[in-house]
Amino acid sequence: MNAREQNAAELTDEQKLRVCIEDLTGGHVNSMRRQVRWRPAWFVEVAQGDETLQIYVRGDRKSDILPFPELRREAEILKVLERHGIPVPHVYGMCDDPVAIIMQSVAGTRDVSQAASAAERSSVARQFIEAVAAMHRVPIEQFAAAGVKQPQNALEIALAGLEAYWPLYQQNKSCPQPLIEFAVRWLRDNIPPHRDRASFIQFDSGQFLFEGGRLTTLYDFEFAMIGDPMTDLATMRMRDSYESLGEEFRELCRHYASVTGEPIDVGALRFQNALFSTVSCMQIADRIAAPKSGDPHDVYLEWDLALKRVLVLILAECMKVRLEPPRIGPARDGGNAALLNMLKDAVEQLQPGDELQAARQKSALNLLECAMRADQWGGSLERAARDEAAEFLGEQAAQLPDFEAHLENFVKAAGPEYDERLLRYFAAQIERRIAVFGPTQIGRSAQRVHLPPIE
Repeated sequence: MNAREQNAAELTDEQKLRVCIEDLTGGHVNSMRRQVRWRPAWFVEVAQGDETLQIYVRGDRKSDILPFPELRREAEILKVLERHGIPVPHVYGMCDDPVAIIMQSVAGTRDVSQAASAAERSSVARQFIEAVAAMHRVPIEQFAAAGVKQPQNALEIALAGLEAYWPLYQQNKSCPQPLIEFAVRWLRDNIPPHRDRASFIQFDSGQFLFEGGRLTTLYDFEFAMIGDPMTDLATMRMRDSYESLGEEFRELCRHYASVTGEPIDVGALRFQNALFSTVSCMQIADRIAAPKSGDPHDVYLEWDLALKRVLVLILAECMKVRLEPPRIGPARDGGNAALLNMLKDAVEQLQPGDELQAARQKSALNLLECAMRADQWGGSLERAARDEAAEFLGEQAAQLPDFEAHLENFVKAAGPEYDERLLRYFAAQIERRIAVFGPTQIGRSAQRVHLPPIE
């Protein structure tokens, strides 16, 4: 190791990022502020002659729940979009150690409630739809040249998202996942065979910024791929549950149809809604079952509950099944209330030294709140799940220690004649969990879940 390499090895990640940013921009870093969130990211001001550049550093999540973990892939996608006039952050380049995209920090907010008026909110939402429609028109060959997989037929287009996540799900799966396996079987049996034209899609759509009534950027292309353009409408429909788009979803669908000159394929949109819900559950399934040190576990639990509610709701919509609210059994003391209360008291008395430590304390309190509800209600939830599964598994199988494995095997082998019955079963278990955990911080997103009308 020469002197330069030794000096580089002794630098902190932030110092290495400063060096890289200055090399890429030819400027001088004036300030660097860590963004308080679950992935490493920084806001940086760089003096470049008489100008001040606003830089955003998008760091590597270092996660094994990502189908496309290579950040360079996202950077190349942003470059293609920028060349075609799509409003996205300009990419200055990559940092290899630590791995990060060095990109433009674009002004604006995602919070449409900050718009000056209802008319401005509607205008911003429509500008967003127009940008999505323009993105869908970019030739897919250019993304394929940047390493994005190009599906070849209706089957591959319909299942692009599922097949992207499937290897990772199988690799990480450590316990039975009956609901996910049920959804996957339904998806494979019900693809829309007429959807044979692909587009580049953001896949996790609905992420944009605006300022002064003007859309400033689309952002976050980590999960982008080539697939059915109805996917982006489907995923923004899901996002609208907790992050308003600024206009009624059905009006935005009409605007998309007007801009593109093609009617909305409602069936394909619903199918992709179900697919995105499924792969979102798949992505974090093993993290819920087998958490790892340093995981934002409260965030994963919050996502899991909300996503599973979306999944059963959209499957019910696809199958034209009307779901009924289930009966909720009584709470019973699990015997750990005193211990959990003392642990909560101990965590509350900690004195965080900075924003990151405060965020970790809040995460711990969220988990404790959830654990206290589980201590009260866990037995009741499990009894209901087993008793209702006994109707199709049989009483003996439903009471076995590996009950979930038996349920998954049944789901995978069952024919379509069982679809409605199984859906009602899974929906009842999810709704019971929401009744129990909905009042907690972890359950808040699930309580807000709804599917806005398409037509």
